[in-house]
Amino acid sequence: MNISASILEIAVVLLGVVIMLADLWTPPKYKSWLGVGSAAGLLLILAGSFFLQVNEPIQAFGGMYVLDAFALFFKRFFIVATMLVLLISVEYSKKFQSGSGEYFSLSLFALSGMMFAASANHFALLFVSLELITITFYILTSFQRHQTISLEAGIKYLILGALSSAFLIYGIALVYGATGTMRFDDLREISATLSDHPLLLTGLLMILAGLGFKIAAVPFQIWAPDVYQGSPTSTTAFLAVGSKAAGFALLMRLLWVAVPDVALRWEPLLMGMAAITILYGNLCALPQRNLKRLLGYSSIAHAGYLMMGIAAMSLNGSSAILYYLGGYLFTVIAAFMVIILVMQHTGAEDIIQLAQLHQRAPGLAGVLSLAMVSLAGIPPLAGFFGKFLLFKAVLEQASVHSAYYLLVAIAIIGVVISLVYYLGVLRTLYWEKQQLVTEEIHVSPVSRFVLWVCAVLMIYLGILPNRLLEAANAAVESLKL
Repeated sequence: MNISASILEIAVVLLGVVIMLADLWTPPKYKSWLGVGSAAGLLLILAGSFFLQVNEPIQAFGGMYVLDAFALFFKRFFIVATMLVLLISVEYSKKFQSGSGEYFSLSLFALSGMMFAASANHFALLFVSLELITITFYILTSFQRHQTISLEAGIKYLILGALSSAFLIYGIALVYGATGTMRFDDLREISATLSDHPLLLTGLLMILAGLGFKIAAVPFQIWAPDVYQGSPTSTTAFLAVGSKAAGFALLMRLLWVAVPDVALRWEPLLMGMAAITILYGNLCALPQRNLKRLLGYSSIAHAGYLMMGIAAMSLNGSSAILYYLGGYLFTVIAAFMVIILVMQHTGAEDIIQLAQLHQRAPGLAGVLSLAMVSLAGIPPLAGFFGKFLLFKAVLEQASVHSAYYLLVAIAIIGVVISLVYYLGVLRTLYWEKQQLVTEEIHVSPVSRFVLWVCAVLMIYLGILPNRLLEAANAAVESLKL
């Protein structure tokens, strides 16, 4: 069975169990340190991942699980994302009436699902890993059960998540009925001869719908703004970076490994999804006054930009997706960290609460400014270079299909629209006259560490992108596009 290939997932699950047991004997005033301990444990696991040698793909569990450079890239991505989410959860857990230890352990179990998803080479593992992610998020989104808005977010995510799971499992059944296999590498050979089979195409479209829910792409995005707004802010950050990246990891492995011949024929569909998602997210973000809701619509728009890389159907497009996710990770975590600190001080999430923040907490204002500028795609930050790589990859394909020019034009329009609401946040930070709270905002050492890491990496990845880009290229090459 070669269980040793899944050593990283095993370590994460064991860490989650240890944190859950430690919660039983930890005094209430020290519960938040379980989050720091969880992050420290993940740091050790991350360091251990660099000792794994994956020159050739390693299969386990009868070929259901594969460990290759692509999977390892995403496993490290998910570990870093969860480390940062756990650290911002330490700050946010002060708002929990109880159960902060359970929150940290559930985050670790969600991480294990994401890591299994990165290695899925079989529809059974794809479904199980997605359900592990989704079920834990059902709990995490409604964790503040004493608040109506959090319960509402949990119920909406539960209902729509169950619907997407139904599409996914029914689509898997149709694909199995058409091909007789659920292994991706076997499906690659069979689908080449059955690319016109209506049962196969219907099943794949239903699977695409199920994965579209995870990445919040139109027309499966309707849950995102409400769930982002109602969830605990640390959960919202985890949804924005972890769940979305897991969806793209699965989508890329499905399209490029399992059914590449079918994917090539879906260029118009994928381009249309990308264009509509970009326009929808950016246009709907314009009137938003709630910070988390604004970032929810922004997340939809960024799913559209990432879909451009899928639609490009190339190595450059795929590596651009991985780079973009890397820069997006630190940008989003920084933004939500600032939101948590401001919310603790003001008790509200409205953009107006940021008025004159540069006087009360110049460091927080500076980090949030970097995050907004990076999300908008303004140089020299990571967000700019990520968009540049995606646009470049799409333009390279325009000689084959002229519709790619239209896709780039729509994406540029989306970027221009996004400048309005991203720079609107900056205007509130520095020039809005209304000042509701005058006291200085206290920033804990853990929060300061997270802010520094995110700020430095937003700048570093924008100015010196080579290391991350080389890792992304190596990861994508293992898919053998």
